Amino acid sequence: MRTVLVTGTGGAGRTTVAAATALAAAREGRRTLLLTADPDGTPEALLGTGPLRSAPGRPADRLPWSVPVELAPGLWVARVVTDEWFRGELAALQERGHGLLDMLGATPLDDEELTVLPGVAAVALLRALRAAQAAPPGAGWDVLVVDMPPAPETVTTLALPEQLRRYLRRLLPAERQAARALRPMLAQLAGVAMPAQKLYETAERWERELAAVQSVIESEATTVRLVVEPGPLADRALRTARAGLALHGCRVEAVIANRLLPTATSDPWLAALSGQQQAALKELYEQWAPAVPVRELPHLGRDPQGLGEVPGLGDPRGAGDAFGAGDARQADPAGPGGDAGRAPVGLAALAGAVGAPEPRPDRPAPDPWTVEDRLADDGVLLWRLPLPGADRDGLGLVRRGDELIVTVGAFHRVLPLPSALRRCTVAGAGLRDGRLEVRFAPDPELWPKRP
Repeated sequence: MRTVLVTGTGGAGRTTVAAATALAAAREGRRTLLLTADPDGTPEALLGTGPLRSAPGRPADRLPWSVPVELAPGLWVARVVTDEWFRGELAALQERGHGLLDMLGATPLDDEELTVLPGVAAVALLRALRAAQAAPPGAGWDVLVVDMPPAPETVTTLALPEQLRRYLRRLLPAERQAARALRPMLAQLAGVAMPAQKLYETAERWERELAAVQSVIESEATTVRLVVEPGPLADRALRTARAGLALHGCRVEAVIANRLLPTATSDPWLAALSGQQQAALKELYEQWAPAVPVRELPHLGRDPQGLGEVPGLGDPRGAGDAFGAGDARQADPAGPGGDAGRAPVGLAALAGAVGAPEPRPDRPAPDPWTVEDRLADDGVLLWRLPLPGADRDGLGLVRRGDELIVTVGAFHRVLPLPSALRRCTVAGAGLRDGRLEVRFAPDPELWPKRP
């Protein structure tokens, strides 16, 4: 399944772009699910749906999203239901561990007193990604478009599976599960499940779930679309987001420059704002294009409200008809002073400009995190880590055993060293052309001796 994660700077219109992306995919005949993590009613107001409610049934059996609502042929929308999912998971955990709880004299929590804890929303979102991917063939979707939180929160969420798996390996290493075969026998003799057995079984289940989620995030079929309203402050935020996504290996498919004001105007106040936007837009092209396409969306003068403004999936009109000669920058706002008599511009026109995600690639892309052998010429091995958007001031590098801890601004990642580099010492590092190049020199005590 093709997965597109839509994030960006705060207030830039991520939900609108996510909806337009999903609509564009559905117009191509692909079954598309728009999944939103927005906890308020913005998606319902934008798409004109009723409240997105969770499915009936036992809490432990529910999926981590609401009942999908079909908005148009081939297009469904659902919301991540953090509260209901969390209650169901905790209830199931209490049910599995009731024997141990009874032995300890603990009182189980009632459903009415359960409240969502900080950080649970990120876990519910990741579980929803996994659940969508796990749908059986023919019963699921071809494209999943996810309306993600703002970029810094998205980077932290996408990094979570790898970090939690590392914590599990450190706290409950598999090699220390001694006498594992004896635990069922001991449990029968004691009459209750042994705490250590339950602990390791839970850890193994979490490891499987986290590995599955991480495989979705790292898949070549998963990409990110960054939404930004061009401006000097947004440019800095986008650089930070780009570096954080690159650190965790997330591929940016497109940058969406949203809410562009018209350039041909006699109003000096509007002209000044438009000029500022155009200067920021030029920087976007310089930083991203042509490697990553920059797509432009006009300021509509108002927010799209409901599917009544959408001409329909079969409507032949494209972005060019709605924007005027296909140029988003020449569109006049539809607000006060605009042409109130023209056809409304809504998600269908935006879908034409945003474009549908490309189909899933047939083959994986080459690994950019490569090690180059320069032993013959320079006596070092060179490990290149792509970090576009990073700057030297916010960059940190620490060698810890067989791991390299890389810090980019507020984001961290612990990278296991390739086997050859574990027998080397760090000889230096430098940031060049958006790549962190770390030099490793062979350790004479560990490097294989030549005969």
